[in-house]
Amino acid sequence: MPRELDRFHEQLSAYARDHGDAVAVQGQTWRYTYQQLLDEVGLRAHTLHRQPAGALVLALDNGPDLLFWDLAALFAERPCVIVPSFFSATQFDHCIAQSGASTVLCSTQWVPRLLSEGFVQEGEFWVRERSTDVQLPDSTAKITYTSGSTGRPKGVCLSAEAMLRVARELEAASRPTEPQQYLAVLPLGILLENLGVYAALMAGACVQVYPQRQLGMGGASQVDFKQLLGAIALSGAQSLILVPQLLMGLVTAIERGLMRVGPLRFVAVGGARVSPNLLARADAVGLPVFEGYGLSECASVVALNRPGAVRPGSVGKPLPHVQVRIADDGEVLVAGSILLGYLEEAPVTGEWWATGDLGHLDEEGYLYLDGRRKHQFITSFGRNVNPEWVESELTQGGVIAQAFVHGEALPHNLALLWPLDPTASDEAIEQAVQHCNAQLPDYAQVHAWRRLPAPLSPRDETLTANGRPRREAILQRYHTLLFDISL
Repeated sequence: MPRELDRFHEQLSAYARDHGDAVAVQGQTWRYTYQQLLDEVGLRAHTLHRQPAGALVLALDNGPDLLFWDLAALFAERPCVIVPSFFSATQFDHCIAQSGASTVLCSTQWVPRLLSEGFVQEGEFWVRERSTDVQLPDSTAKITYTSGSTGRPKGVCLSAEAMLRVARELEAASRPTEPQQYLAVLPLGILLENLGVYAALMAGACVQVYPQRQLGMGGASQVDFKQLLGAIALSGAQSLILVPQLLMGLVTAIERGLMRVGPLRFVAVGGARVSPNLLARADAVGLPVFEGYGLSECASVVALNRPGAVRPGSVGKPLPHVQVRIADDGEVLVAGSILLGYLEEAPVTGEWWATGDLGHLDEEGYLYLDGRRKHQFITSFGRNVNPEWVESELTQGGVIAQAFVHGEALPHNLALLWPLDPTASDEAIEQAVQHCNAQLPDYAQVHAWRRLPAPLSPRDETLTANGRPRREAILQRYHTLLFDISL
């Protein structure tokens, strides 16, 4: 058993031995002590040893059962995929096919997809004989899929050592505030939340993990804030992880007197750029928010502000187990905790990982981000979207000739559109947009749009000579039109 994995198991065993009645996991209807947690995980790990070799796919809603199976796979050293609950059917199929999954546990919505792929039900599992021999990098413990900047999200292979070291550093970062009640707000299919739960268990805390709809969460960007904020208040949570859009809702509610900071001691925020103004507002109402930065390829968290070491405007200092340096062109490079490789690609052998983010370090070692090298944007819900993917979908229906999609740090994706027929009605364009949206996961859909006053063109420098959008030029030229879109 890898060193960090053995250490994690020993820690859970010590809590079970020394604090037998302490609640480890609280679900919608049941709660489990640390000893019961170990028993549940042990039974599932034993069951997994009898299943066919290959990756285990978990496509379940948040809850104790999902957590127990995830931990069972970890301790049984079985590669595991937790499918994000907001993935489309096409992306689910892609995960199943690319990972070479032999065993699946899923909610009923996915059963038709499994039947079409040749799976049969055996007890609680859906199983199949693998038709292809998928080669995973050695030591792969988890295959985490990004939210999918395109329709084919990449499978990132990570070791238990890398993930658990990050979780250990997250626990150490929050330790001065001594949180003992942790609420899992995000889907466990998001690596950041997955490791946040591990960190809470390492701290001997109680992990509250409820179905997403109980928290008012639907899809990747649909939130009933009244329900979510009520759940946070009722849970007595002392720590949680949020993406910027959820933090915005929490801060606004506190400002308006709709809820109190209450017992919250450590609120980590990441997944996308956080507005400095929002962080200042959080500080003004006394909400203990700590911004961080990371990416799946580096086992989630790379840098984090923490109690006693906060630098507004930065994403904090790198965690102790990683090294960060800035390339000559300004790109952030990370070493010490990187992926084993991508599925269907050669294993990663280099020491340094190029993040695609631009940044700089100050004289005290705090990391600041200065933008992204690629066109991909990250919504305020922390979902990665490649605008070229969405734009290509919009222009394939024979109605829209040109499309420009933007959503960086926004809760909704906006689009500027030019129809193939300049006389086309707004109703025809709207119908084309809705047809396109039906093919996309919700976080990639176009939520609002405006008709361009003229087609994009090399003449006004909104297109390159070969017809590619000049994104910065478009944003500058049509800034007022784009951000005047009403939702």
